Amino acid sequence: MAFSVEQLDHIVLTVANIHATTDFYTEVLGMDIATFNGRTALKFGDQKINLHQRGHEFDPKAARPTPGSADLCFVTLTPLEEVMEYLDALKVHVEEGPVERTGAIGKLSSIYIRDPDHNLIEISNYI
Repeated sequence: MAFSVEQLDHIVLTVANIHATTDFYTEVLGMDIATFNGRTALKFGDQKINLHQRGHEFDPKAARPTPGSADLCFVTLTPLEEVMEYLDALKVHVEEGPVERTGAIGKLSSIYIRDPDHNLIEISNYI
């Protein structure tokens, strides 16, 4: 192989409403909003999620950009019990969990919620 991939830098989510998306990801998941070249992104750690407004995507783009088609897993050091209490206070429905899953570097304990576009959001602790 001529090269190897070292890490994931960013992903792009196509969303129905950038404002609703940024509200959710900042309030519920604690991410920060970043703007660049007239665009909006969500930052956390050394990664970011670039946002495309449905119907106004930037080129090049996915072949079929669609709100609600993503399944994302985020790892937190906060115990899931505390996360669930926080989500309950925000009236965010936990769809499933805690359940055991397999992550990139080991076993996870995970819960599942949905964002405003109904993307599946997995929040996990390594166990």
